[in-house]
Amino acid sequence: MNANTLTERYVHEVVRRIPTDQRDDVAEELRAVIADTAEARGASEHEVLTEMGDPIRLAARYADRPLALIGPGLYPAYARTLKVLLAGVLPVVVAVSMAVEVLDGGGVGSAIGSGIGALLAVGAQMIAWLTAVFAVVERSRSLDRLFRGTEGWTPDDLPDAPQTEKAAGAGTLASAAFSTLLLALIVWQHVAEPYRTDGDHMPVLDPALWSGWIWPILAGLAGTVLCELVRVAVRRWTVPLAAAYAAAEALFAASLIWVLHKQAFFNPDFLATVNDGKGWTVPDELYTGTILVVLAVGVTEVIGCFRETRKTRG
Repeated sequence: MNANTLTERYVHEVVRRIPTDQRDDVAEELRAVIADTAEARGASEHEVLTEMGDPIRLAARYADRPLALIGPGLYPAYARTLKVLLAGVLPVVVAVSMAVEVLDGGGVGSAIGSGIGALLAVGAQMIAWLTAVFAVVERSRSLDRLFRGTEGWTPDDLPDAPQTEKAAGAGTLASAAFSTLLLALIVWQHVAEPYRTDGDHMPVLDPALWSGWIWPILAGLAGTVLCELVRVAVRRWTVPLAAAYAAAEALFAASLIWVLHKQAFFNPDFLATVNDGKGWTVPDELYTGTILVVLAVGVTEVIGCFRETRKTRG
């Protein structure tokens, strides 16, 4: 059976949102209804599916449970993202926290305590903020209207067959996880002040950033994460969504590049402590190279998004 037909793509969009034990029966029922309706009316597959409507709404009627805080349309993406954060990102944060405590001269007990504290604090924040983001998206009046700009659903909105979407979705999810980790580390190093010397605690990044430039950097990062999560949920980049991602990426990159250009990135006290008469300073080439990397990565990511919109439209 060709998985690229409109019928199979529609059936897949419905059954992936309902309980596993119902999927086979519902899939067969839908195929039969679509085929019988098309034959009885002499209508095309496209016309029948248009009349049946958005597969997300149809799946909600088939699902043997009411829609809650996060409905079946977004729950798979929510569960996958939460799994990545808790199983991949959180252990890294905990390990870094314990390593910093050990390097600072703390004992095993102190390191374990620091790790437990990071586990509880950062883990709770991950769950809370991710749930809040998905709840806001779930309660948007219409994902199609908000991110696609269409007046109503048509079969042309069906995403590509699952085998062609899986890799792209995984890549976007990984990118969202990385951006979330970066955002969490920026906040954590400011709150935890992980670098310690002679009993003093200090953050690695310049505290003065929190009076200005850190906020557009964090806002840009959060914006890219939100766009990437929505892309995973709707399974495609659309022009409005790609434009929103480009704006968030531009905000993040431009702010970070300016901070790097002014060499106001690291905490002066941290640099002075690390230097400690060694005569070493952060070379200008490091700042310049980092600026080029940030610019190249941002441009590449945005171009990739708009290329995917052309593929889905074409």
